[in-house]
Amino acid sequence: MVVIACAALAALGIARGARVAPGGLRAQVLEAERNFAATMARRDFEGFTGYLSREAVFMRPGGAARGKAAVADAWRAYFDKPAAPFSWTPQEVEVLASGTLAFSSGPVFDAAGKQVGRFNSVWRLEGPGTWRVVFDRGCDCPR
Repeated sequence: MVVIACAALAALGIARGARVAPGGLRAQVLEAERNFAATMARRDFEGFTGYLSREAVFMRPGGAARGKAAVADAWRAYFDKPAAPFSWTPQEVEVLASGTLAFSSGPVFDAAGKQVGRFNSVWRLEGPGTWRVVFDRGCDCPR
């Protein structure tokens, strides 16, 4: 009887979308940010766009790019050359207690590895374990 009760409670938790511990959510966002950055190193534009929320807003000089298509268009030139013009890596990640939004920040490096700025991104949980960028502000990096 105890085994049946435990199984029923476990199933109920799964059905309701049992919460991931805050450390687990932070690890998910760190992994997402690192994988997002890796798309630049791999020159994987399609992979890059997979991390963009449909509602993404990327701030840039001259005004924000709004929406996944506009952000993708604005970033396409960064993927045109054989070598990545810059890279980034997360240093800090914080997740709301609700587990639905996260903030990531870290250095941006030029192609030679010199730090040229910092990035700040807001990630939204858009499905089980699926984090996508909704806001981003980075450096004015060279193309």
